[in-house]
Amino acid sequence: MSFTIWLAVLGAVLLTLALTSSYLRWMPVTTSAVCLALGIAIGPTGLDWLKLDIKDASVWMEHLTEVAVLFSLFVCGLKLRLPFNKRKWRVAFGLAGPVMVLTIAGVCLLLHFGFQLSWGPSLLIGAILAPTDPVLASLVQVNDAKDYDSVRFGLSGEAGLNDGVAFPFVILGLLFLQQTGDSSAWLGDWALKSLLWAVPAGLLTGYWMGHGIGRVTLSMRIRNADSTFSPNDYLTLALIALAYVVAEAIHGYGFLSVFAAGLGLRQAEVKSTGSNQTPAEHLVQPVVGHQNVEPEAAVHGDVEHLEDTQVAAGIMMGDMLAFGSLVERAMEVFLVTLLGVVLVAHWDWRALIIAGVLFCVIRPLSVWLIPWGKLLDGRQRTLIGWFGIRGIGSFYYLFYALNHELPASVATLCTDLTLSVVALSILIHGISTQPMLARYERLSHQKS
Repeated sequence: MSFTIWLAVLGAVLLTLALTSSYLRWMPVTTSAVCLALGIAIGPTGLDWLKLDIKDASVWMEHLTEVAVLFSLFVCGLKLRLPFNKRKWRVAFGLAGPVMVLTIAGVCLLLHFGFQLSWGPSLLIGAILAPTDPVLASLVQVNDAKDYDSVRFGLSGEAGLNDGVAFPFVILGLLFLQQTGDSSAWLGDWALKSLLWAVPAGLLTGYWMGHGIGRVTLSMRIRNADSTFSPNDYLTLALIALAYVVAEAIHGYGFLSVFAAGLGLRQAEVKSTGSNQTPAEHLVQPVVGHQNVEPEAAVHGDVEHLEDTQVAAGIMMGDMLAFGSLVERAMEVFLVTLLGVVLVAHWDWRALIIAGVLFCVIRPLSVWLIPWGKLLDGRQRTLIGWFGIRGIGSFYYLFYALNHELPASVATLCTDLTLSVVALSILIHGISTQPMLARYERLSHQKS
């Protein structure tokens, strides 16, 4: 397929979304659901404009999905401004830890006993499907850094953390498939390297890189009076790349490092402007193309009462959030459209049962089993239990597994089930998200 055709299709999809956005915002449907339908329409079973062989494309699809998740994780980290000593962080940690492990176990048991799959493929598919998605779940995550709602904050923290926390269990599934003897010595090695070391190493590396670079950047910009001239998109790309590379170099998880880098950068802004203050990006409104104008003309509104640190941090955070979100949305459109292109060829009817049990039993039950205390009321637990959206993160783990010498039958099984379950999540969660959130917001306002 020529590059020109790919580019034409992508342009046509983006144009369709741009022209229909005013209609879609009033309908109970997400952009991802529309992209999925468009992908099916232009795929082999529709107009036959695009074809994609998953096996041949697995290498570049792994890297493409990896980039999409990295940008989404970084933006997710930037939005979480709540200090770490606040109790609402326990919701995110509980969802990304115990709830995700229970989800992996639930899917694994369902596949093994319900569909008679061996333990290796069952564990691997459970790990691939377990993490919630930071890309497709943007509607249920925090709106911005001043949003501290327990449901949205918990789901945002979960999506940021569990795309990295799921990695050791994907590796565990691959190890199960590769072991031929009875020796379990490899299990201790996996726990030490992939769990006890890689998780904290990734988090700490990214956090201190983000915090340190943020502090140095703000200090230099204030000292040199160049807050409005520095290219913040370069800083975004640099921090994502370096946080990922450094973590991988010390055998930590790059996903966790990039998410933590966003958290660290946000905490650098908090330290500069004060945790009780309005997020810096809300204090200033950068003019489009402000890098080419004088500092006093670079922002809208009255900023004379603001300190230099607040102006510098506001411009930096606003630019980075805007740039990261733009890349995130573009990657979402492209990847979900590709899912629609290949979906019919890889559809597996068993996904209907797996998705139904995962969405309606395993995920909600896992949330309700955790003793949240007063952190979440019954309505919030129900919402969080339902909003376990699967998406691009599962795509990445699928292609990662495909590129690690899976047996042909297992590769086909993982591909068909993953793509089918994610497609069902996009449709089912996409239809239900906006009505349920609207009702939740309405009841929350009435209660307050």
